[in-house]
Amino acid sequence: MPLVFPEDIMWNVETSLRGIIRNVFLQEVDLVSKGCQLGSVLVRGGELPQGSEDIHFPVARRVNLSHKMMIDDDVETGNLGPYQERPRIFPDMRSKPYNPLVRNLMLNLLFDDNCYCFVVRGLCSIDMRVHIFRVFKRINVRVLFILLLLGFGGIFYIGARTSPIIVFVFTVCIFSFLLSIYLTKWVLSKDEGPPEMVQISDAIRDGAEGFFRTQYSTISKMALLLALVILCIYLFRSTTPQQESSGLGRSTSAYITVAAFLLGALCSGVAGYVGMWVSVRANVRVSSAARRSAREALQIAVRAGGFSALVVVGMAVIGVAILYATFYVWLGVDSPGSMKVTDLPLLLVGYGFGASFVALFAQLGGGIYTKAADVGADLVGKVEQGIPEDDPRNPAVIADLVGDNVGDCAARGADLFESIAAEIISAMILGGTMAKRCKIEGKNEIYRNPSGFILFPLVVHSFDLIISSVGILSIKSTRNSSVKSPMEDPMAILQKGYSITIFLAVLTFVASTYWMLYTEQAPSAWVHFALCGLVGITTAYIFVWITQYYTDYKHGPVRALALASSTGHGTNIIAGVSLGLEATALPVLVISVSIVSAFWLGNTSGLVDEAGNPTGGLFGTAVATMGMLSTAAYVLTMDMFGPIADNAGGIVEMSQQPESVREITDVLDAVGNTTKATTKGFAIGSAALASFLLFSAYMDEVATFAREPFTQVDIAIPEVFVGGLLGSMLIFLFSAWACSAVGRTAQEVVKEDYKEKPDYGRCVAIVASASLREMIKPGVLAIISPIVVGVVFRILGHYTGHPLLGAKVVAAMLMFATVSGILMALFLNTAGGAWDNAKKYIETGAYGGKGSDCHKAAITGDTVGDPFKDTAGPSLHVLIKMLATITLVMAPVFL
Repeated sequence: MPLVFPEDIMWNVETSLRGIIRNVFLQEVDLVSKGCQLGSVLVRGGELPQGSEDIHFPVARRVNLSHKMMIDDDVETGNLGPYQERPRIFPDMRSKPYNPLVRNLMLNLLFDDNCYCFVVRGLCSIDMRVHIFRVFKRINVRVLFILLLLGFGGIFYIGARTSPIIVFVFTVCIFSFLLSIYLTKWVLSKDEGPPEMVQISDAIRDGAEGFFRTQYSTISKMALLLALVILCIYLFRSTTPQQESSGLGRSTSAYITVAAFLLGALCSGVAGYVGMWVSVRANVRVSSAARRSAREALQIAVRAGGFSALVVVGMAVIGVAILYATFYVWLGVDSPGSMKVTDLPLLLVGYGFGASFVALFAQLGGGIYTKAADVGADLVGKVEQGIPEDDPRNPAVIADLVGDNVGDCAARGADLFESIAAEIISAMILGGTMAKRCKIEGKNEIYRNPSGFILFPLVVHSFDLIISSVGILSIKSTRNSSVKSPMEDPMAILQKGYSITIFLAVLTFVASTYWMLYTEQAPSAWVHFALCGLVGITTAYIFVWITQYYTDYKHGPVRALALASSTGHGTNIIAGVSLGLEATALPVLVISVSIVSAFWLGNTSGLVDEAGNPTGGLFGTAVATMGMLSTAAYVLTMDMFGPIADNAGGIVEMSQQPESVREITDVLDAVGNTTKATTKGFAIGSAALASFLLFSAYMDEVATFAREPFTQVDIAIPEVFVGGLLGSMLIFLFSAWACSAVGRTAQEVVKEDYKEKPDYGRCVAIVASASLREMIKPGVLAIISPIVVGVVFRILGHYTGHPLLGAKVVAAMLMFATVSGILMALFLNTAGGAWDNAKKYIETGAYGGKGSDCHKAAITGDTVGDPFKDTAGPSLHVLIKMLATITLVMAPVFL
């Protein structure tokens, strides 16, 4: 007996109330005069007819439209029956242009659980916000254009007073923003498909934007509180000799650090929003394109991801450049009696810390959300009820699709933004330190003075924007999408674009080293540093290959994992854990060779200090890190491609498109899983190198504040060894709390009353509130731990006659946490990705295909791997770098 889908939630509202609601939505009438007339909203749901199978689904016990998940009457009415027999008809909700701010404000006002109190207490402020929004909408376009030109003019004026290099960086970033606007218009010009696709896409978009606002509201409050803490610490900390000689007092230093912290946090939040904004609009267009051509669907997904990647990388670069140029002009750097340019990068540390802070909570909250919804959807749908993935009868499907955007797109955008910002700042610090020790000078005052070594990271990433743009635009659709042709391998197409980007990266990196790093003191040094960059580029390519080998079902490891599923759930788990542990070996070997090779090349570059000691080793490692991240924009594009393709598959499934369309989106989704795993491997590799640089910068900063050498940390000292143990413990405890948060949140989804009909809105609300609550504990643990350990051992050292004990223990904690975090993240990311693609390989028909016992065992492995690869693993990338940046910012506290 086919399942009969019950009628959707009906509104039992008086005619007058319906009129008010219609006016509010369609005419935007004054909320003050109409809001208090709203009565209570009553809900009734239908009973699911009982057949031969007793299948239960949830009902909305009360309306929860804080995330606007309600589907109209016509959405769920009718007989589902076997797939594709009777596609459902969805109403078109877009009777007028989508206006998210006004629409969301009105929906929150009309249908919040505490509607009456909300109307009475907050109506005036809401009305004011609506009017402010209207004022901005009515500003003349020409006025906005003039304001924009004035802003750009101010930026270029500051850049011109700083260095021509800064002007070059600004120019490239602005052109990349213009290109991203073109990509956006191109993507949005594509059709959204039939009404049923649009309906589902609207629900996903509203849920993602609602969660994002709530999440970042919580993060912003925590950031402001931490900014006050940093301000108090810096107002009472000691000053360095360089600050004293330049006249930079405590208060100025405090305000500069806090401003940099807040700017980094703001830019990181914007980067996350950009990633989410494009994904929720591109998913339905990819679904629609899949009805015509796999290549067209691939191109739309790639260009949508490219928009996000260019904006994220461009913001990271231009943010640091603006901060550097502003401080340079404001503080009168290099003028008599002022700060030297080689000391300026230390003032940028707060920017990296702000970016790390927001990225950590964004990754935690988004990761918990997406994987809790995913696990709940899998357990309820595929395991308990035996219905397909993304089936509309599963109430957790919409929450799962929302999670792809807030977890994989928004969080990954903030993650990569933080990686690039941290790498740029650490390389600038090390470049300035090396230039100061070597007393680098040159006849060409524009390029070959110390500022060349400091600004080199900005130039590298400016070229990254250029070459990645070429790689993105190289992926094109077929000339005639109406002509059916055999499906090409999407991974091969993406690899071609990556190969083009890698080739251009080699050329531009060599040119950049000669342009920026040539010095008359060591004429061949730039060649050594160019080779360091090639080491980094090669490392990135090898990391991508290793990750693909262990996570793509075209290769042996994933197929062996799928075979292990044929003998049960236990063997699947054992094989997956073994694969993840094994997958740590090759990346660690590659990282080790890269660090040693780059350090040796830098040390033999010919740059020496006054005593004749080589000083280029650490900077060589920094250059290798820049080489690894020199294609970051294209790698981030491939990462954003993954969740967009995943969402597209969900929309196709829920709107009951033909099986041929679902086959296309399934292939894109499987490739997306591999590209997401690739980006995570790329991120952890760059995190390892960047953390090594930040650790070295921490040692230099402690030596500067302590006014004595600080080059070694002896782990044979009991307190120092304990600090190392605490660092390793932090990684394991953080991972445990992150995974258990997913489990607890998923339980809340599974325990819902599955008796009547699916309530998408309620599941979204459950997952959203639980994930925001669960992200606090592991996030606070990561921030508080190094500060508490440093302060406690500083006090202990004061009473035992070891003044630098606190700094040494924190150094050991940072070192051990980095090593443990790299291994743990590699294990979690690879195992999770392999489990996911082993399930997808079985779904292609291998070992019995969908519904078989082998498939059920693979689902168990995929469920276990979900929090591994999308919550704990990616969060560790951020944690490693955040520990390094927070120790840099808080270094004076440990002395």
